[in-house]
Amino acid sequence: MDKDIDIVTEIRTNWFERQFKIKESGSTIKTEIIAGITTFIAMSYILFVNPTILGDAGLDKGAVFVATALTGVVGCLAMAFIANYPIAVAPGLGSNAFFAYSVILGMGIPWQTALAGVFVASLLFMLVTVLRVREVVINAIPANLKAAMAVGIGLFIAFTGLKQGGIVVGSAKSFVTITSWSDPHVWLTVFGLIVTVALLARKVPGALFIGLAATAIMGVITGLIAMPHSIIASIPSLTPTLGVSIVNIHNVFNVQMAVVILVFFFSVFFDTTGTVIGLAQQAGFIKDNKMPKEVGKALFADSTSMIAGAVFGSTPTACYIESSTGIAAGGRTGFTAVVVAIMFVLSLFFSPLLAVVTSQVTAPILIIVGSFMMKSIANIDWSEFETSFAAFMIILCVPLTYNISYGLAFGLITYPITMIAAGKGKKVHPIMYVAALLFLLLLFTMHELPAK
Repeated sequence: MDKDIDIVTEIRTNWFERQFKIKESGSTIKTEIIAGITTFIAMSYILFVNPTILGDAGLDKGAVFVATALTGVVGCLAMAFIANYPIAVAPGLGSNAFFAYSVILGMGIPWQTALAGVFVASLLFMLVTVLRVREVVINAIPANLKAAMAVGIGLFIAFTGLKQGGIVVGSAKSFVTITSWSDPHVWLTVFGLIVTVALLARKVPGALFIGLAATAIMGVITGLIAMPHSIIASIPSLTPTLGVSIVNIHNVFNVQMAVVILVFFFSVFFDTTGTVIGLAQQAGFIKDNKMPKEVGKALFADSTSMIAGAVFGSTPTACYIESSTGIAAGGRTGFTAVVVAIMFVLSLFFSPLLAVVTSQVTAPILIIVGSFMMKSIANIDWSEFETSFAAFMIILCVPLTYNISYGLAFGLITYPITMIAAGKGKKVHPIMYVAALLFLLLLFTMHELPAK
């Protein structure tokens, strides 16, 4: 009997080694499990933040919760078995804010059509990954503008957090102003912000999730948030969003949606590429400053999950920078991502907790994630005016127009103009001229909905 058990154990161990090369990577199964759990705790806030943001745009929160979890499962498993990287994938912050507040509430595009746009963008992402033309696209956009996109979106996300948390409010005299502090819900946001910032400063693993949980608990204790009727329940229906993107794909063939698709594509493209390279550097996968072939596989895995997410009913995916917590815990192989996928499956039974995750609970997360994205401003070369001014226009206009598309439009239209004026028009890649033309058309074709 013991001999049979030993044979089964050996077969299982050999399979793990063949599939994930755990020993070869200097890790163990136990270490990979701990790393996977650590990563999941650090990123699990997205399970509650994503439904809240997309719910603001009219999507069914229960369906989005399930779509978020399932997309995470597909993304993590794809990353594990295609690239064998300890990187977790799930719907990302930034693109979901653009989807909800710019595309749907700002432009007035139906969420069904917006999901179709995500689906097309994911197919485009898959195509450039398979054809290995990502380097051409990356090189077409100046480094200053790439950095500015991240900074502008970061400011947009942070401003959204301030607005949702009630810290800033509308003003007839100055457009926006600070709150009167009379609303106790605002203080719940402030509490969450202080707690989460303190946890991050102390470098506590899973600080964002712990901060979110602490804020929700404080809301329940103070009576600002109603206690959920239960903690565990059956999995919500995915029917309201499943397949909607495919059914509505015929609605994306216009200039407005073409620009939306480009924004989805570029934001995911650069975010994923930068994150994967950064995490690969942390894990020690990059040798002699050369990008390993697995990075291309990682991009393919992310594009696979993006397609799945669009079908399920969620926004574009991202490789999570929180994977760095799992890597720091020793995760070195795709088995770490498998563990994250398993955790996403288990989370499907905790949908009642969505009721306690209000906008005041998620607002601190948005503000803090916005600050994370600000680091890219250090990569802008302000001495090169012909590109730095276009970068400045993106950073300025994304939050002030409260629309990521408008902000990018001002920057990408400005760029070829300043380059031509500087006598450098020939250095502008044709892709950038096409993008400028599309965004110029966008400014004349987009129609905002009345403010709500």
